[in-house]
Amino acid sequence: MRRLLWILMIGCAGCHTARQSQQSVASPYTVVFEPGGIYASMRIPALAITPGNTLLAFCEARIGNASDWADMHLSLRRSTDGGKTWLPVQLLDSMKQAPVGNPVPIVDAQGTVHLLYQKDYAQAFYIFSKDEGRSWSAPVDITNVYNEFKPEYNWKVLAPGPGHGIQLKNGRLLAAIWLANSAKVTPRRSHAPSCVATIYSDDLGKTWKRGAIVADSSASISNPNESMPVELPDGRVLMSIRNPSPVKRRAFSISNDGISNWSPPRFADELFDPTCMAPIAAVKVGKRPALVFINPDSRHIAKTPRRNLSAKLSFDNGETWPVNHVLDSSAAGYSDIAVGKNGDVYCLYETNTNNNKGFNYSLVLKKINISSLSK
Repeated sequence: MRRLLWILMIGCAGCHTARQSQQSVASPYTVVFEPGGIYASMRIPALAITPGNTLLAFCEARIGNASDWADMHLSLRRSTDGGKTWLPVQLLDSMKQAPVGNPVPIVDAQGTVHLLYQKDYAQAFYIFSKDEGRSWSAPVDITNVYNEFKPEYNWKVLAPGPGHGIQLKNGRLLAAIWLANSAKVTPRRSHAPSCVATIYSDDLGKTWKRGAIVADSSASISNPNESMPVELPDGRVLMSIRNPSPVKRRAFSISNDGISNWSPPRFADELFDPTCMAPIAAVKVGKRPALVFINPDSRHIAKTPRRNLSAKLSFDNGETWPVNHVLDSSAAGYSDIAVGKNGDVYCLYETNTNNNKGFNYSLVLKKINISSLSK
């Protein structure tokens, strides 16, 4: 095991419900990543929590500008006190004149942290940590797994996630990926048309394999891309699918094993989708199993598509979402959530802490009391 690249030392960042309620939660958040120096924007959050309750926050630290194609550092910060304070930034990987990102962490039952990511939207890599993120293995190129899609889907762009993947009850490691068959290949490859699929490992990361394509761009659902799986209580896997379809609703598909025989995508009428990455996770509300879904629900806000970060709860495997609670009514974009063994739920999300314009995002953490959302 070795620490990848080098560690950039910076100070720890400080702290700067009713059903269908639109009430905003007033509890403060903790700033985890903030623009400054060479970094123009801190984007694409991914969050994980280890069995030892160490929080791991990942992001793309974008250099010079906020573009998806900017130079960037794949960055990590760790917290051992529930997100109150954060250890110095660890730079996990980088590449000159190319993006490095789309982090997808998966924490297995033994505590190993597996991480998938991409370079230049053309190569895919895998690393792991056995000491709660302190040190990481050398990167392994797993682009060959994505190449297995090429006879079926001749992609020009690849990306995992972003946001966390999952380990199923049977031990399988599972992550959503998306692929784009761009007409324009250079210098900037378009992210559309696109499809969603999964990759998985049945040997705790030693080898990775491709699953079936979950959804391809069609008349019924256009350009599905950044998606996230969640395991239902009966062992089936529900895929939450971002898409820019005219209905502006999140789409769902279900598989018995997470890798095959996906159901035709259906739109969730209650889940407005401003075309934004959004996390979903299994939680407990008291003793009741539930799903929590978080995204910027800006359906009533004109010309500001990414505001009003909201948490919604479902008690019937995503069929209905009777609980809606606003977490942050200001600017908010991508987010991810992590659920601890004790039931604690944390959300890492993009916002503008210094009233920056455009996409000059910071990443902040908020702890969510899930039980209070349903009261």
